[in-house]
Amino acid sequence: MKKITLPLLLLFLFATSPLAVAATTIYQSTKKSSQEPGKAHTYRIPALLVTQKGTLLAFAEARRNAGGDTCDIDTVVRRSTDGGKTWGPEIIAFAEGGNVAGNPCPVVDQKTGRILLLTTWNSSKVHEKKIVPGFGKDSRRVFCIYSDDDGKSWSKPKEITRQAKKENWGWYATGPGSAIQLTRGNHQGRIIIPCDHKAKVKDTWTYCSHILYSDDAGENWKIGAISSDGLNECEAVELENGDIMLNSRNHRGQKNMTTRGVSISRDGGETFDAKAFHHNEALVEPHCQASIRRLRWKEGAKPGVIVFSNPASKDSRIKMTVRASYDDGKTWPFAKEIYAGGSAYSDLAALPCGKVGLLYEKDRYKTIEFVTLEVE
Repeated sequence: MKKITLPLLLLFLFATSPLAVAATTIYQSTKKSSQEPGKAHTYRIPALLVTQKGTLLAFAEARRNAGGDTCDIDTVVRRSTDGGKTWGPEIIAFAEGGNVAGNPCPVVDQKTGRILLLTTWNSSKVHEKKIVPGFGKDSRRVFCIYSDDDGKSWSKPKEITRQAKKENWGWYATGPGSAIQLTRGNHQGRIIIPCDHKAKVKDTWTYCSHILYSDDAGENWKIGAISSDGLNECEAVELENGDIMLNSRNHRGQKNMTTRGVSISRDGGETFDAKAFHHNEALVEPHCQASIRRLRWKEGAKPGVIVFSNPASKDSRIKMTVRASYDDGKTWPFAKEIYAGGSAYSDLAALPCGKVGLLYEKDRYKTIEFVTLEVE
């Protein structure tokens, strides 16, 4: 047997053992109906963003009167200007008359500093199964809002449904989780919004992931690449060569339900390379949303890093884990269990200090927690 030196052994134990981290509760569900600022029956669907000024924005759905996906839902945000040590009060970014205004998917335009926030809307009286295709009152609709003051206040919502959605699509969701802006290649500056929708494929309703993109800082939008059927909630990451990797949740009915679906676009998100699609066996999932984010680019001999988070269990939403890849997602040698108990949706961000920020749902949606960790 080959002898393992003490430094290598310590590194192995550090990279595979559970991690004790200090968590900050950002949102606390009350399990009681409430319209008071900072209170909601249930907080869900986290999204984490770092602004140009280094401010952290923690978005969520404030489900005011119930815990389900169809109720009175506002999109809210809290701000931290000290790296996550303290957080300001809850700000309502988008509320719409007691209806569903959720699925926050934020991104910063690096040229202007404007924070764009894409969300989706439907009547609180229309459950997902009864949402109809098209652009009418009983359909799922898409909106874009923005902030020019570092997330302190938000514009009036602008509906972009007819740009973002095909008429035969029923259910539609932006994100959930953060979007990206491309930094290299022929499409530098393009904003990429990961989305999913429900459509008929061969007379059967199925879920698909897709990309929505803008080349003019969110003034106009186009539908881009559409995945194979059986995928839904997704996030995107830019690879070293400028390709886009879309990492998707498998919907019920997929043959390989316990691993993530991976799609690759080589043209800035306009199409997917059908031959490149695969299931990543290392990224196990219990049928849940996940997050993927670039932590850093390759610099000389120092490899680039992509991080990934989800409840790393095939059976249930437990074991919130952060992984790291040093070869653009081909392998994931670094894994840290953040919390062994109940955990679900999450979102990652590369923090200005070089650490990773994680915002995640904990203990069957009782809280949304923020933690930081180091990834070498």
